[in-house]
Amino acid sequence: MQTILSILKKHVNTLLKLLPLLAFAVPFLWLYSLHPASFELMWKGRTFQLFFVWLIALELILGWESLQSSKINKLISIRTFAFIAALALPTIYVIISNYSGLNTAIADSARQSGVQWWDFMPLSTEYLVFTAFFCLIVFLSFGAKGLKVFSVPALFIATIGTIYTIDNVYPYGQFTPFQLLVPTTATLAAAVLNLMGYSTILTTQTDPLQGSLPLLTATDPSNPLRSAQFAIAWPCAGIESLLLFTVVTLLFLKRMPISWKAKIGYFAIGAAVTYFINILRIVSIFMIGMNGGDWKLFHNVYGPLYSVAWIVSYPLIILGSQSLWHKKSRKPQPLQPNPA
Repeated sequence: MQTILSILKKHVNTLLKLLPLLAFAVPFLWLYSLHPASFELMWKGRTFQLFFVWLIALELILGWESLQSSKINKLISIRTFAFIAALALPTIYVIISNYSGLNTAIADSARQSGVQWWDFMPLSTEYLVFTAFFCLIVFLSFGAKGLKVFSVPALFIATIGTIYTIDNVYPYGQFTPFQLLVPTTATLAAAVLNLMGYSTILTTQTDPLQGSLPLLTATDPSNPLRSAQFAIAWPCAGIESLLLFTVVTLLFLKRMPISWKAKIGYFAIGAAVTYFINILRIVSIFMIGMNGGDWKLFHNVYGPLYSVAWIVSYPLIILGSQSLWHKKSRKPQPLQPNPA
C-alpha cells in the first residue's frame, strides 16, 4: 500500500494533467455500449465526442511542459473534494439520463414546447452538459488559465451542442441567419455538376414548416433516368463546418507566435478550402443519388468526414508550414566571393 502511495505521489502531476481526459473516457465508453450506432453518425450523432477527446489530447500534447495543475495542491481541501466530484459528473449524468428517465423527460418537455425535432433534444443537451462539466473540471484543476488553454475543445463541443439545438428548434431552412449562405452554395454546387457534364435546374422551394430552401435537380443528359433532386438546408450546406472551422482555427491561431497578417492569410485560405469541401460534399451526394447509392448513409456518416478531417488536420498543416518556413529562413546563404 505504501508503495502504491509513493508511486502516486511521484506521478501526481502527470495524473492531474490526464484526469480531464480520463473523466470522459468512462462515460463515452458507457455511451458506446448503450448506443454504438450513434458513434457512427457525424450529423446528430456522437462522432463529434470522439473529436472532442482528440482535441483534449492535442492540447495536452502541445502544452504538456507548461501545463501545471497548481490549484490541486492539498489532499484534503474543499477544492480537492469538489474536483473529485466534478470528475464523476460526466459518468453520473450518463447513468441518470439513460437509466432514470431524464432523456425521456427532456424529449417530452421539448415535444410539449413545440420543438419539431424533439427526439434529438436529449443528444444536444448531452453535448451542452458535457461542455459545462469539462469547463468545471478544467477550472478546478488548472484555474482560469486552464480554461484558456483548453478553450478549443470546450468551444468545439459547445458549438456542436448549440448547432444541434438550433436545428432541433428551427429545422431545415427556418433559421434564416444560417440559411443566407445556402443559395450561393447551391449555385456553386450546380456549377460544379455542370462542369462534370450534368444538366442542372435550380429553383426555390417554400414551405411553412421548412422555410425557403434551394431545390437543385441534376440529370445525366445521356441517360435522363439518372437524376437526383434535393432541397438544400444550412446543415447540408456545411454552415456547421464553417462555424467549427472558425472556432478551432481562430483559437489555434491566437496561440501561434506569428504576425496578424499571416494569421489572416491562414484563416482565409482554410475557410475557402472548408467552403469548397462542402460544395464537393453536396456534389458527392448528387452523384450517389443519381447512381442509386445510399445517399442518406453518406449524408449522415461519411459526408461530414470531408470537412471534419480537414478541420482537425489544418492546425497540423499550419504547424508543418511554419516549421518548413523557419528551416528555409535559417538556411545558410552561400558565401559571396570577395572582389579583389
